Amino acid sequence: MSKTLGLALGSGGSRGVCHAGFLLALEEAGIKPDFIAGCSMGAVIGGCYAAGMSAKEIKSAILSVKARDILDVTPAVITKMSILRGKKVRDLLIEFLRVKNLEEMPVPFRCVATELHSGKLHVFEKGDAALAIQASSTVPTVFRPVVIDGKMFVDGGCLCRVPVKTVKEMGADVVVAVDALKNASQPVDKVHNIITMVLRIFDIMDSHITAQTRELENGLCDLLIEPEMECMSQYVIKDLDKAFEEGYAAGKANADKIKELLK
Repeated sequence: MSKTLGLALGSGGSRGVCHAGFLLALEEAGIKPDFIAGCSMGAVIGGCYAAGMSAKEIKSAILSVKARDILDVTPAVITKMSILRGKKVRDLLIEFLRVKNLEEMPVPFRCVATELHSGKLHVFEKGDAALAIQASSTVPTVFRPVVIDGKMFVDGGCLCRVPVKTVKEMGADVVVAVDALKNASQPVDKVHNIITMVLRIFDIMDSHITAQTRELENGLCDLLIEPEMECMSQYVIKDLDKAFEEGYAAGKANADKIKELLK
């Protein structure tokens, strides 16, 4: 294999656990990424992998996380701009990551987030790894915006669900994108409260953002992989094993294609 491989791992909430299964399939096939770019859950799993964790270690770490490990409710919801503070999420990332700064990762890694004031996509390529990945995965109104150098950041999926362009610009000859949110936006019978309303809106936005992103990045992605997870919710912490297995199956099914692209 003479060409370099870049992986673009997309957002997906709990469905994004499929990225760990996909990476395990690549490991077993002897395929190693030269560059990784991630968004939201893709940034969490891609960042851990780039920092030196194996796919199995990532799966074990994620499955060990309970709701109480990430739920830190904000006392004054309106004034704090969120339901959860997000500090517990950052503490978990610090625990999982094996490096402090992005530029120290053994595999070159970048993640994307949305800068609130400018409304533009921001690419993190150096600095505090846990903080950057937290910013990339901060769902608006659910988690408090992450402040870095005086700027406020929220989930990169607001603008770019699968960072294909980012990993291409890192120098990858071959770009493989994994989209964890295929068919995630399905009609629902009820919207119960403000939380389910916000999450439903995000689902709808996700489907449109993906269509627009694919049009803009047409030609930059050599292989798009969409693990089949039917109507699994990205916001419910269950069926994580299913997400992992579907990612693994997708990786196994496409390993030979990736090897061919790298020749």
